[in-house]
Amino acid sequence: MSSGLRKVLGPVQLWGIAVGLVISGEYFGWSYGWNTAGTLGFLVATVLVATMYTTFIFSFTELSTAIPHAGGPFAYARRAFGPTGGFIAGFATLVEFVFAPPAISLAIGAYLNVQFPGINPKWFALGAYVIFIALNWVGVGIAAAFELFVTVLAIVELLVFMGVVTPGWTWANFTANGWAGGEVLNGAAISGIFASIPFAIWFFLAIEGAAMAAEEARDPHRTIPIAYTTGILTLVLLAFGVMVFAGGVGDWRKLANINDPLPQAMKAVVGDNSGWLHMLVWIGLFGLIASFHGIIMGYSRQIFALARAGYLPAFLAALSPRFNTPHRALLAGGAIGIAAIFSDEWVQFGGQTLTANIVTMSVLGAIVMYLVSMAALFKLRAAEPGLERTYRAPFYPVFPAIALLLGLVCLGAMIWFNGLLTLLFCGLMALAYAYFRATAAQRHAAAPDAMLST
Repeated sequence: MSSGLRKVLGPVQLWGIAVGLVISGEYFGWSYGWNTAGTLGFLVATVLVATMYTTFIFSFTELSTAIPHAGGPFAYARRAFGPTGGFIAGFATLVEFVFAPPAISLAIGAYLNVQFPGINPKWFALGAYVIFIALNWVGVGIAAAFELFVTVLAIVELLVFMGVVTPGWTWANFTANGWAGGEVLNGAAISGIFASIPFAIWFFLAIEGAAMAAEEARDPHRTIPIAYTTGILTLVLLAFGVMVFAGGVGDWRKLANINDPLPQAMKAVVGDNSGWLHMLVWIGLFGLIASFHGIIMGYSRQIFALARAGYLPAFLAALSPRFNTPHRALLAGGAIGIAAIFSDEWVQFGGQTLTANIVTMSVLGAIVMYLVSMAALFKLRAAEPGLERTYRAPFYPVFPAIALLLGLVCLGAMIWFNGLLTLLFCGLMALAYAYFRATAAQRHAAAPDAMLST
């Protein structure tokens, strides 16, 4: 059965989606890692996480080319481990992709509120959902072209940032008090390194979402490897560049607990009234927009694929009669995000706002999904040696093993430092599993899908 999704994406557009999904992470969020680990400690955490993501993506690409399915990780786990494996990966991916957009939309609202202080930032966040759901509704080709445009703008702006702050940068500034606020690596600094792991993950979170556009890619066996390998290399270079340059322009501790580290770092070099600073604020908005827009594209494909396979109500798998896009899936994810936006101030958990918690929850879902995906790669290599693999993970089994091991380290750190949130994640999974067990008839009634079974 054809899903009706149109194959219109080439390698450059897929690269734009892969990088655009993540690019907001270079602009905000990561500097909170300095708050717990210091610059040098967070550098160690980022090296570990960058290693995990690089080995993960080079391994994950084998799955996304062998099984080019809109469900992405759900499809790989479903094929490797059966319906329950598909449920675990699908739940974790939904948590990652549905919970991240509200936080990013609120950051967009905060950016615009600086320029228009008379307007509540939540209305800007709501407007972002309306605009970008509509853009995704009218077609993936138009949506991907826009994503590529704003992604390139955001990358250029990050390079401009590095160039502009260079005259004020010193290594001494970057390393001062670099081990969790101290000068030596001790127990507190090591604890800080592990506590900062979620913020290092924020540098790269959601790059795997490009796999959910696989059914809409032209020649996915060729285009996906190009997009993923160039995408992860782009993001690794930008992550280390932004972090090192921002940390060396003055007292990094002033940037460690704020949402706009780049404008504040640039301000320390060029002053409050520089045209460069105003350009960074406005073009920085495009980085947030690129990720927000790309993740909306990702969650809609995940909801669509899960509904098509009977894991969610079938009506969510409907395609727009005019545009052949998963419009109901777009609206469903948007409804959850908008509810989170307007619940932010009165829903508290563990002493943090809803936004802070859903960012951490999104990271937790991502790590679980990464582990299941790497396990699926090992299982499918053993169980289906004849599966067509036009791209094979380099240095197998070393690369996926490194990704799996570092993923377990990250998961352990997440659980240790976020115990209550982990319990909530497990509670939500238990509720979702109860729904899964109660709706077996939906999966039996779903149309056969050759990619989901051997």
